[in-house]
Amino acid sequence: MKRFHVHVSVADLPASIRYYSALFAAEPTVVRDDYAKWALDDPRVNFAISTRTQKPGVDHLGIQVETDAELAEMQARLASADLPLQSQSGTNCCYATSNKHWSVDPTGIAWESFQTLGAAPTYGESRDRSADTAACCVPVQLNTAPKQTAGPACCTPESGCC
Repeated sequence: MKRFHVHVSVADLPASIRYYSALFAAEPTVVRDDYAKWALDDPRVNFAISTRTQKPGVDHLGIQVETDAELAEMQARLASADLPLQSQSGTNCCYATSNKHWSVDPTGIAWESFQTLGAAPTYGESRDRSADTAACCVPVQLNTAPKQTAGPACCTPESGCC
């Protein structure tokens, strides 16, 4: 069975852990100095937060699978649509070793389809050696999506519509 994945970059990890633990009515299943993750069944989501990137907010989204066949199915969906795709085997990221396929949606949001193979002792390191960030959970050379040129979002907490 597949599990939706959300990775959010946060500025204050302890405050964020407190917030999301209350929201989910559950403590994280993994906690490190720079990272926390909830593997929830209701809703079925792998929700992770970290202080590894410079800009707070949604870092990337994904689909976590349980089997090789499910991962191959996800890769085939993206490949058959002729979308940009980057595959990795046995990569170490987010304190886990995984096989994964990355793509980027038309708005520039990174998506990963991945199968976790086991735990890893380190967060990982950037695959983009020229980057100033230690983020490992981003695709390299896939950001072919058009940049949004619209003005600010119409629905913000300040506008009162949310």
